[in-house]
Amino acid sequence: MTTVVEQQVRPRLWWAGVGAAAGVVLVVLLATAGRYGYHRDELYFLRAGRELAFGYVDQPPLTPLLARVATVLFGDSLVGLRVASAIASALVVVCAGLLARELGGGRGAQLLAAAATGASSFLLAVGHLLSTTTFDVAAWALVSWLAVRALRDGGATWLLVGLVAGIGLQNKVLPAFLVGALLIGILVGGPREVLRTPWPWLGGLLALLVWTPFLVWEARHGWPMLELSSAIAGGSSGTSASRWILVPYQLVIASPLFVPIWGTGLWRLARDPALRRWRAFAVAWVLLLVLFVATGGKPYYMVGLYPLLLAAGAGPVVDWAGRGAHRVRRGILVAGVALAAAVSALLFLPLVPATALPGIPIDAINYDAGEQVGWPGFAETIARAADTVAPAERASTIVLTANYGEAGAVDHYGPALGLPPVYSGHNSYGEWGPPPASATTAIAVGYRPDTLSRWCGSVEPLARIDNGIGLDNDEQGAPVAVCRDLTASWAQLWPQIRRIG
Repeated sequence: MTTVVEQQVRPRLWWAGVGAAAGVVLVVLLATAGRYGYHRDELYFLRAGRELAFGYVDQPPLTPLLARVATVLFGDSLVGLRVASAIASALVVVCAGLLARELGGGRGAQLLAAAATGASSFLLAVGHLLSTTTFDVAAWALVSWLAVRALRDGGATWLLVGLVAGIGLQNKVLPAFLVGALLIGILVGGPREVLRTPWPWLGGLLALLVWTPFLVWEARHGWPMLELSSAIAGGSSGTSASRWILVPYQLVIASPLFVPIWGTGLWRLARDPALRRWRAFAVAWVLLLVLFVATGGKPYYMVGLYPLLLAAGAGPVVDWAGRGAHRVRRGILVAGVALAAAVSALLFLPLVPATALPGIPIDAINYDAGEQVGWPGFAETIARAADTVAPAERASTIVLTANYGEAGAVDHYGPALGLPPVYSGHNSYGEWGPPPASATTAIAVGYRPDTLSRWCGSVEPLARIDNGIGLDNDEQGAPVAVCRDLTASWAQLWPQIRRIG
């Protein structure tokens, strides 16, 4: 069946408007990239980038590889590390404009889709950091745009869908859920005839081939991602939340002000005859929501679909703004986008001085804000603890941390402070351990004394981590102790110390 959109000539892409929206996002993200400091995940990626592999305990290899490339290109530069994320976020904005055009939207719809996507909380939050989620959102947006084209045109475009999905799968496993949900969506909502051609299946095969090196790595290491998924569902991650939060979270994931836009887009994809060929996306949205609630997924797992939903709803909203008291309506629309952008920037970009964070609710709303504060001081506290160790003992001393963020901080700041080598049992750091048998003393960070007493005959408390501004982040108040007289060798203790989560 030929749809209304297919009968019409697709509008021209308004590169000036869409490009301007993407350019603003790029400039804002780069301008704020150097504020605060490294995020705990970024410190981890820097170390993982020095341990290049086809996979890691908790992720595929793409983001650590990008961290390695950034280090080669820009050296020890926080802004340089985040350049790729800023570019990826600008690309998501462009995809939103492209999607609006594919769904029949003219200049106004394209600009609104791009501007709303650029002003969305999720994009500014992930675009500010080097994060697997940043490139996951970009992969979903690109797959959505290419799949919209492939569902209309068929043919070799499906190979591009498969290629981008495969690259996305080398960053996170979530694109597999998008592809699977779209397949079910096509079976339920059509157009089923596309599945009678070889192209979608060839695209799927290409995605699988690109993903294969990581799958082989996972198989050889006992499928640790399954254990990680279980741990996340159990609440082990700092961004884990109750599964029942996932549904209401969708109302704020872009901005509460944008619910009428993406809600209209979801309705159009589900019910509008003009978009019938893309009904599979509405089915996929519902399926993914149910799946992630049932499995305890993180609330933001579906963010990659919102550029498409905003694009689908932009046309009717622009039409509404052009009717009746059009000056008032357009003013409301422009003010809504501007207000959403201002609130998103205030909450998810480092605009407020770090010293002001303890007195305001930003850290409670944006967990990642607090995880960018205090790492140099953290390393200095460890250095002062290490200075209490007798000189004759220093050669046999290591640092043992409870999580990968702490280990990453010691890895990054430690050499300048003369710190001993660091080890951790957390996630991929567990793969890179254990400490050598010659290490008889450990500066232990983040462990309770009763935990350390299982591994050490002598536990001497030394200090507690203090970020200096009273911010209650994950490391604030963490204990620091000297651990001596091991109860067994590190190799024997390592299975107890290792954890995935």
